[in-house]
Amino acid sequence: MQLRFLAGAAATTCAAVVLAGCGSGTSSTATGGTSTPPASSSKGTVTISGQNFTEAEIVADMYAGVLAKAGYTPKVKLVGTRDIYMKVFPKSVDVVPEYVGGILEFLNGTYNGAGASPVTLSDAAKSISDSQSLLKKAKITLLNPSPATDSNAFFVSKDYADQNNVSTLSDLKGKSVVLAAAPDCKGRLDCEGGLSSKYGIDITKILPLGYASQQTYDSVLHGESQLGETSTTDGTLDSQGLVLLTDDLKIQPAENLVPAVSASFLAAHPDVAKPLNDLMAALTTAKLTELNAKVAVDREKPQDVADQFLSDAGLS
Repeated sequence: MQLRFLAGAAATTCAAVVLAGCGSGTSSTATGGTSTPPASSSKGTVTISGQNFTEAEIVADMYAGVLAKAGYTPKVKLVGTRDIYMKVFPKSVDVVPEYVGGILEFLNGTYNGAGASPVTLSDAAKSISDSQSLLKKAKITLLNPSPATDSNAFFVSKDYADQNNVSTLSDLKGKSVVLAAAPDCKGRLDCEGGLSSKYGIDITKILPLGYASQQTYDSVLHGESQLGETSTTDGTLDSQGLVLLTDDLKIQPAENLVPAVSASFLAAHPDVAKPLNDLMAALTTAKLTELNAKVAVDREKPQDVADQFLSDAGLS
């Protein structure tokens, strides 16, 4: 049995995704409260936290599923931002579904200051290897990164792609485009800065319409802009008539999915590593995108999507 609690923005929709109940601030591990797990566990409770957006909910449910099979009682507490759960991880949280660049740069900023040079490369394994000193300070261990990655990405309309024979960002070299993106895109190496300097794309204007927002989608569909910003696992693009372009020159840092585990919890429970590593190995970016679409487009529940994936992959 899995205990699941949502906090922050997800609290308003908890009825759709809660399995055992919906926690308030008083029952949340992130706010210092407690909840009582069922007594059926043979190996004890494993506390899982993370963010409460769709993809993270699906992956957290997968973590809970494989750890339940391994004999643990999962207690899942999802919150609004990384800042919230990092206040209690790894002290009172055991496992977090993370992204390589996200967690490493958070720790980099925490220990080296907000202006520290990035530590994340396009190679996930090397990024983790090079950042062991940060992870040791935080008392966190990163297990095997997944082939599945959720990084910054850019799209065009299917009509634009067909008319201009575009499938990669390099295909836009020398072209003048208007970019619909997050307000902080200008100058960033993973956004306008990299598109201009590394790909040679002429960004004539940036429309600050948001990251993967409906306004950004509509701007590209209506021809107001030619290029829009989203993520590599955006499951809504195909249904809207939009095409993701390949980052063939790799301006994006590694954002592979990766299990972050309390170093002390892992030392006491080394058997949690294999089911989590097996799960990571079974995921791909294409599969993750498909799973996101089942929730975002087909309106399936994250728990049902996670359970079906684990069953199909032989992990449940």
